[in-house]
Amino acid sequence: MAIDLVTRRDWGARAPRGSYTQLASTRGVKVHYTGGLVNPGIVDDHNGCVSLVQSIQRGHQDGNGWLDIGYSFVACPHRKVFEGRGLHHLPAANGPGLNSGHYAVLGLVGNAGLVEPPDGVLHAILDAVEYVRERGDAGLEIKGHRDGYATDCPGEPLYAWVRAGAPRPGGDGGGDDPGDDDPGNGEGGGGPEAPPFPGRLLRYPPVTRGEDVRTWQRQMKARGWDLDVDGAYGAQSRDVCRRFQRQQGVADDGVVGPVTWRLAWEAPLS
Repeated sequence: MAIDLVTRRDWGARAPRGSYTQLASTRGVKVHYTGGLVNPGIVDDHNGCVSLVQSIQRGHQDGNGWLDIGYSFVACPHRKVFEGRGLHHLPAANGPGLNSGHYAVLGLVGNAGLVEPPDGVLHAILDAVEYVRERGDAGLEIKGHRDGYATDCPGEPLYAWVRAGAPRPGGDGGGDDPGDDDPGNGEGGGGPEAPPFPGRLLRYPPVTRGEDVRTWQRQMKARGWDLDVDGAYGAQSRDVCRRFQRQQGVADDGVVGPVTWRLAWEAPLS
């Protein structure tokens, strides 16, 4: 199993302020987001990811009074997994009374700025999931933080991915068992499987151009949306995207990321 692990030493972690509570095994993993602004520039700057993880640790230690960063692992857009509290250590981020049930894995997206999880984040979350299953005695569940706790975390785009079974981008498999809340693929489900996500966000401004834009526009037109299939993602495409996202109950940021791309093919027709 491949994982690009950034150790605590590598990202310059502070020492924990006390001893961890040991964690023998868990039912699986709970997925989190930051809940704040994440600078989209981290997609092109891994040093920005390092700085953000350091900032989160400072906030948890100095602001929350926790002994360390609250997460077991942190997944960044470069498909790297930061070691937080690590294996067999009780996290703090899942909520009172809930930390012993699941490891806590943070995806570096927020509720502003970088909202749609890039493929690298989704891959890294699943790399962390496989890692804790193999070496940390974690069970098969993949849940959102909000499952069993009153919170918006992990945000609509990331939660929609969890609810869809946490698939690997590109269709090469994903989570084995998202838990009892999995909507399944039974009668009345969505359409055909989406083609692989193109690997970049389709957004405006500025205008995004390319065959991936044309492919998405063609599919949206086939779904009945009034949209020019011209390969240019401008104001018209953004507005259609926003209306479609509201229809599907995900964040209406007007950006076609992995979740919105998949829903264009797989969401049931209204």
